[in-house]
Amino acid sequence: MKYRVTVEGTEHEVEVIGDEVRLNGRVLSAHLASVPRSPLRQLVLNGGARTYAMVSGDEGWVVLLSGHILPVSVEDERTRKLRSLTGADDAHDHGGVVKAPMPGLVLRVEVEVGQRIDQGTGVVVLEAMKMENEIRAGSGGVVCDIRVEPGQAVDKGAVLIELASLQG
Repeated sequence: MKYRVTVEGTEHEVEVIGDEVRLNGRVLSAHLASVPRSPLRQLVLNGGARTYAMVSGDEGWVVLLSGHILPVSVEDERTRKLRSLTGADDAHDHGGVVKAPMPGLVLRVEVEVGQRIDQGTGVVVLEAMKMENEIRAGSGGVVCDIRVEPGQAVDKGAVLIELASLQG
């Protein structure tokens, strides 16, 4: 099965055939295993192992790696073709909101109202699971509202930042 995997705005083509994975055409030996009753996943890639925290979010997956939160979307071939036929891809252009991928405490807000940002720009730093996690914008736009302030506790899914479209 072929997938389009987007990590912080960078797209990768992934094809899975048993324990073999083709990442952008490069053949790798890979195995992903869940740690029972936890958000942890162990990835064995070409014999080397790394452990990640992975949580399913509204817009895909959120991966916690070395204190950084990485938004990850995974789309299979069939879904991708359906979205292109229905025009659903156009809905993700720009604008929207940045939500908290997990509960936490706001440590810093790194943008200002009126600031133009790109997809992947760090906007808020949350403390969660005793780690600082940089929350990044899933799309570009202009910051039109900041809904949080340092010291504020937020729940998973809470709107942190509102973005206006750069278009029209």
